[in-house]
Amino acid sequence: MALHIALDAMGGDKGPEELVSGAVMAVREYDLEISLVGDQVRLGSILATHGHPSSRIHLVHASQVVGMDESPFDAIRRKKDSSIMKAFALHKEGLVEAVVSAGNSGATLAAAIKSLGRLENVARPGIAGIFPTLKGPVVMMDVGANVDCRSLHLFQFGVMAAAFSQVLFGLDRPRVGLLSIGEEGGKGNALVKKSHELFQQSSLNYIGNVEGRDTFQGDVDVMVCDGFVGNVCLKLSEGLAEAVMGMLGEEISKSFKAKLGYLLAKDAFVSFKKRVDYAEYGGAPLLGIRGNAIICHGRSSAVAIKNAIRVASEMARNKVNDRILELLSLDHILVQQDDSLAAEAAVAGVAP
Repeated sequence: MALHIALDAMGGDKGPEELVSGAVMAVREYDLEISLVGDQVRLGSILATHGHPSSRIHLVHASQVVGMDESPFDAIRRKKDSSIMKAFALHKEGLVEAVVSAGNSGATLAAAIKSLGRLENVARPGIAGIFPTLKGPVVMMDVGANVDCRSLHLFQFGVMAAAFSQVLFGLDRPRVGLLSIGEEGGKGNALVKKSHELFQQSSLNYIGNVEGRDTFQGDVDVMVCDGFVGNVCLKLSEGLAEAVMGMLGEEISKSFKAKLGYLLAKDAFVSFKKRVDYAEYGGAPLLGIRGNAIICHGRSSAVAIKNAIRVASEMARNKVNDRILELLSLDHILVQQDDSLAAEAAVAGVAP
């Protein structure tokens, strides 16, 4: 039976046309069903231009849209019939196995927690970014959901990202590193030092502190940090990749020899561009909720949306959450050592 994915078809900077194109590409390449959530009339007219496989793409009407600049928490309270809330309602009712959105990331996070809740013993869900390296992908968590964290949160980010790496990338014992300003255990701020102690006591394959320069070397599979640091790393990496491609283009255009060299090495340049393109992974998994969700970049292309749908289906098919719970159970003493965890996890609605 084909997995069923809900796509918030009204989110994103490029409009529903790009999102619908990505959905059509996904059902043509993968054995999936997709529910497009949003303005049914508008989505229907866009679909008509694609000659889509109608039996595997469904329209679910939502009368409201959460804007990219709206307050996430106000939006999900006021806009009960928004496309993002409706998408997660489908997930809660068991009608779909995952949700993909390129809309307001804060609202996506808030809607996921409000609709689905947190996994048992997870204090704060987080966003896992996937970065290319010289040897294979590295998962960095958190990359924006939680800017103020305690050591327990960072430890749980490591557990969840390790479980994701095991299931999605086939790694038996992912190497987990804690992002810091030095490799020595005594380096870093108070949060990093306390988190380092927790990781040392855990059953994870913890290799110690790692530095920012290690991100793209491929010697670590999971990098743990708070959402403030992680989001800076994410945006810096995106900007660097774009700048490098732009600089290369400028240099190539300066001389005939450079242009000739580009033609001779064109395949290598194309391969490199694909390797550093965020669209290859589509988006960032939201880990720690009772379900599956991918948060995409607001500027996501149709290809990025297609790949995000693919990753969401792989998360659901391979039961990432089951693996997260298994790893948490191995370190249940560490997971439950913070007396405030139970109170925090019991808070209804959205993340603190």
